[in-house]
Amino acid sequence: MSALRPEPLLQRLIPAPLNIPPKEWLRAGVGALLGLCLAGWLCSLAYGPSIALHLLGPLAATAVLVFAVHAGPLAQPWSVLGSYALAGVIGLVMRQHLGSELWVAGVALGLSLLVMCLLRCLHPPGGGVAVSAVLADSGLVAMGDHLLEPIMLNALVLVAVAVVYNRLTGVRYPKPGLPRKDLHHTHDPVPSARVGFSSDDLDQALEDIGEYVDVSRDELERILLATEQHALQRSLGGITAASVMSRDVQFASPQTTLEQAWQMLASHHLKTLPVMAEGRLVGIVSLSDVLTAAMARARFSWRGLWRRRPVVLEQVMSRRVISVSSQHPLERLLPLLCEQGLHCLPVLDDGKLVGVITQTDLIAGLKRQLLNHSTRASDERVPAL
Repeated sequence: MSALRPEPLLQRLIPAPLNIPPKEWLRAGVGALLGLCLAGWLCSLAYGPSIALHLLGPLAATAVLVFAVHAGPLAQPWSVLGSYALAGVIGLVMRQHLGSELWVAGVALGLSLLVMCLLRCLHPPGGGVAVSAVLADSGLVAMGDHLLEPIMLNALVLVAVAVVYNRLTGVRYPKPGLPRKDLHHTHDPVPSARVGFSSDDLDQALEDIGEYVDVSRDELERILLATEQHALQRSLGGITAASVMSRDVQFASPQTTLEQAWQMLASHHLKTLPVMAEGRLVGIVSLSDVLTAAMARARFSWRGLWRRRPVVLEQVMSRRVISVSSQHPLERLLPLLCEQGLHCLPVLDDGKLVGVITQTDLIAGLKRQLLNHSTRASDERVPAL
C-alpha cells in the first residue's frame, strides 16, 4: 500500500479563497463593530452591563452574518428576528420546566433548529440564544420571562444598523428577490431563458442536491446567469459592436415630418430612425411611434377641417435613447436587443454617431460566429493528409 503524498493532502485541507475583495472586508468589519457596540450599549443602559455582556456572544455571530454575508438567506431580517424570538421563547420555557442542565440546553438547541427550519428563519446564532437562555446566570434568571426583552432589543438594533449602514455603503440589504422580466406581458419566458436553464431546472437541481445551500435561490440564479454570460463572452471570441454595426446610417432631423419619416422607413426597410440635430443624437423614433401619431392625426376633429399643421418628429420621438460604443462586446448586446425589445441601438464614439446595430445585424454576427465554430470543429475532426 503506497503512502499518501503530503502535498495533495495539504492542498485538500487548505480552504478555497474567499471571493471577497479586501475593501469589502474593511466595510464589513467597521459595520460589525458599530452594530455590536451600539446594540450592547443600548442594552447595557436599559438592563444593566451584566445582562448585555451575557447576550453578546450570539449577537457578535449575527453581526458577522448581517455585515459580511448580507446576501445569504441566513442573514436576512426575518431570519435574525424570527430566530431570536423563537429561540428565546423555547430557551425560557425549557429552563422554567426542566432546569438549567446541559442536556436541557442541548434539547433547546435541537428544538429551536427544527422550529427555525419550519418557519424559514434559520439563523445559526439563534441556537446560541436558546442555549444562553437555558444556561442563564442568576442575574438573568431573576428577569424571568422579561429576558426576552433584551434579546429582542439586541436583534432589532443590530438589524436596524445593518439596514442603514449597508445601504449607505452601497449594499442592498435586505436582499430583494429578482424581478421577473415581462416586457411583452405574456406567459412566455424571456428569449434568453428559453435556451438556457429555466427556473424549474434550478428547483429540480436544488432538490436533487438534497442539502442546504448557504445562498438564496435568487442569488444562486444570478450567479449562474453571470457564469453563462462569461462563458458566452469567451465563446464569442471578443466580437464587438464595430464588427457588426451598419455604418451607412439613415437618420432624420427633429423637423422631419411624419410623411417623410414614413417614406424613409419604408424605402430602407427600417423599424427605427435616429434623430440628429447639429451632429448630435437627440432622439429616436420607431415605426410604432409614427403609426400611433398618424392614427391620432387621422381622427376627425372640427379644428382639422380648417387648419392642420404637419406633425414633425420632435413631437413624437423618444428622447431617452439607449446607445452603445463601438467597443461594446457582442454578448452584452443580446439582452438589449432580445429581452428589452429594442430594434435599433445607436453606436456613439465620443458623442458622434458612427453606426447603428439592428436585430438583423446581431443575427448576422451570430451566424458568422457559428460558421467559424463549425469550420474549426470540422478541421479538428478531419486529419490532415
